[in-house]
Amino acid sequence: MPTTTYSRFKPGDLQGLSMEDLISRLSDFLLASGFEDMDRFTEMDGRTLEQLRQAILRTLVENDLLPPELFDQALAELENGSSETLEELLDGIVRRLQDEGYISVTEPGADTTAVAKGRPVEPGRPTASARFEITDKAIDFLGFKTLKDLLGATGRSSFGQHETRQLSTGVEVTGSAKPYEFGDTLNLDVNATLLSAIRHSEPRQPIDVGYDDLHVHQSEYRSSCATVLMLDCSHSMVLYGEDRFTPAKRVALALTRLIRTQYPGDSLHLVLFHDSAEEVPLAQLARVRVGPYYTNTAEGLKLARRVLARERKDLRQIVMITDGKPSALTLDDGRIYRNPFGLDPIVAEATFREVVACRRSGIGINTFMLAHDYTLIAFVKKMTEMVRGKAYFTTPASLGQYVLMDYVNRKTRTIH
Repeated sequence: MPTTTYSRFKPGDLQGLSMEDLISRLSDFLLASGFEDMDRFTEMDGRTLEQLRQAILRTLVENDLLPPELFDQALAELENGSSETLEELLDGIVRRLQDEGYISVTEPGADTTAVAKGRPVEPGRPTASARFEITDKAIDFLGFKTLKDLLGATGRSSFGQHETRQLSTGVEVTGSAKPYEFGDTLNLDVNATLLSAIRHSEPRQPIDVGYDDLHVHQSEYRSSCATVLMLDCSHSMVLYGEDRFTPAKRVALALTRLIRTQYPGDSLHLVLFHDSAEEVPLAQLARVRVGPYYTNTAEGLKLARRVLARERKDLRQIVMITDGKPSALTLDDGRIYRNPFGLDPIVAEATFREVVACRRSGIGINTFMLAHDYTLIAFVKKMTEMVRGKAYFTTPASLGQYVLMDYVNRKTRTIH
């Protein structure tokens, strides 16, 4: 018979604290994009474990998660120059985050193979220089939480749920009846079929229903979609007293979760554009920070078009999130031409060329603009008209709702 071992409960253990709740409250820290430390735009290394401990402590204090007796004990120790209770508490929480698979920890110079595979380091207290990274499990949870906060229970769940202008013969009735053709789903419209048969039948005679009388219901044709999410990570995304890049990262996380759970036939790719552009694996999204400085929209569109060319989906689209005017382009010899002053006609022309190339390739562009400058609005409107897309002028607070609802509903509208 198995034996049960009991131990003395210590208030400092905080066993009732949910790690999911803690990760959710730490999301701003975990998804930080460089707003608090603008001197390290391209820093990609994991942050130190000491920074995580301090963030956990702030979260516990600000949300009143520390029991009063534990808070008084820690305060008394701090007055005496000691922090043993707090260090023990924070170390315990860090260990729980590791054990439950939300973070991985590595020492500088250590083999990172285990970290890459999500395995925790050997037991023992990591040094002050140890660094941490959030795991795929944590990223997936943050995407789920963001999606839940933005959309709640909204969404449809089946393969290929995007509305198009085409009509098909399915079970969900949304259109008028049509004569049956070979290959159609035999979702028979009895009324239309009988009416057609009555028209050519003699009065008071049995109704003769022929092949040509068959009518079937029409429904909206649903298709799968390939999407490239283009995120502007130029300098301006964290300037002017506002972090605009972290909300954009949240949108990408939520969109990833939405596609994986509600639209399994769809695909999502992530392209960052700044001085140039590069495709970034979605698994690396949480580590991405802003920088370098300029906005090479043309290069971002060109790369997104190449990515979508690999996809064999009925619908292909680019969702672009930006807050600034195009200020750079890649020349034929590979050099970067930059001009941050005004809307440079050379840069604008190169951007419009890429927009036209997207239209010719059957790729739609929906632009979400996080700025309200008159010149930028005119530029975005012209770009949108050229590709017959949609433009949304929004804020970081409402960005996620607009992007996700647009993806779900696919309604043609412009929001100002």
